[in-house]
Amino acid sequence: MQWVRDCANVSSREDDIRHDYYRPATLNRFAAALDADGNPLAWRHRIAGPSIRARFSSEVRESGMDGSSVEGAKNLPYAIDALEVTYAMVNTPVPVGYWRSVGSSQNAFVTEAFFDEMAQAAGRDPFELRRALLADHPRHLGVLELAAEKAGWGEPLPEGRARGIAVAEAFGSYCAQVAEVEIEDGAVKVKRVVCAIDCGQIVNPSIIEAQMEGGIVYGLNATLNGEISIQDGRVQQGNFDDYPLLGIAEMPAVEVHIVDSDASPGGVGEPGTPPIAPAVANAVFALTGKPVRRLPIRL
Repeated sequence: MQWVRDCANVSSREDDIRHDYYRPATLNRFAAALDADGNPLAWRHRIAGPSIRARFSSEVRESGMDGSSVEGAKNLPYAIDALEVTYAMVNTPVPVGYWRSVGSSQNAFVTEAFFDEMAQAAGRDPFELRRALLADHPRHLGVLELAAEKAGWGEPLPEGRARGIAVAEAFGSYCAQVAEVEIEDGAVKVKRVVCAIDCGQIVNPSIIEAQMEGGIVYGLNATLNGEISIQDGRVQQGNFDDYPLLGIAEMPAVEVHIVDSDASPGGVGEPGTPPIAPAVANAVFALTGKPVRRLPIRL
């Protein structure tokens, strides 16, 4: 059995790989056990951070239970027999608020990025390992396979370019994305994003495509540019000169593929955002060999 762990500033033994994962104001600590064939046996995810809902709900403050803080983590779809997800509410003087896709966005980043580190430790292709573990979740599997197929997963890429993949469930819909990434002048450049969405029965595919593109832009900005820092109790960023938004020249080509489904309609305003950060992070990991454990990405 091999353990893959996330611990802060701890020297590792030969059979350990240790990491740090951060989402805004939150620490995530992971552990996963692999058998001799690289199959995951156990997954542990510990979350510590502030609660959005605690600002508005005395019940949440008193109980310490905030479901939005674990969405996208507690419903991990992979077939891993032993699964443990815990949350410790640690509220800070800096108030936190809702962000597009709420917990699913940030938890998709940490879970899907850690998954690729686990796949590397197992010596497995990250797409194929996901595929093997999603047999009991056909809608996750469907978008994963569609995105990989349309992106040409496994096909050669130009030198200096790599792909990353991620899949997430949010608001009753299932979305997978593949990002193609290059490093130019020490910065991450996303060249192409292939998105597959299963949102159940649809009415207007053009609206769904536009929502996916918008969610990808929103998530890419956080992945590449979005950072708010606080010093002496004050936010340091004040305008677009020190908080840049994604520019036209930074926008990759985006393809959206919609699954034909008879399932009940799900959301489309939120689900396009969660997979993009881990897809880009996993492409950077594949390209550089250095995992991405916090956003925005700084090489």
